[in-house]
Amino acid sequence: MNTRKLLTAIAAMSLASLLSAGASAEEYQGVLQFSSTASRADVRAQAAVAARSADPYAEGASAGVPVAVAGLADRASIRAEAVAAAHAGNPYGDGASVGTPSRSGTGFARITVRSGA
Repeated sequence: MNTRKLLTAIAAMSLASLLSAGASAEEYQGVLQFSSTASRADVRAQAAVAARSADPYAEGASAGVPVAVAGLADRASIRAEAVAAAHAGNPYGDGASVGTPSRSGTGFARITVRSGA
């Protein structure tokens, strides 16, 4: 009997706490009245200027075309470095995959392939 009264009291207290909390929401204040001293033509002109100006909030990729930076090397030297790097082999290779085996008259030299495995 005591447990039944205790459970009933707990249920009543929890129900009372839920009902007392209630729903709280902001009250409706109506439509806000806006009064401006600028004419429509002034606002339209300011909007046109803002649309054509740079975005002050742009960052990174959305900031537009970056300014070109002058290089310190000329085109021919960069091209020569690229060709040399392409002929140098695999820069990330290690062990058996460092270089490509040379071709003999009958195909790949078996000794080269076996040593790389």
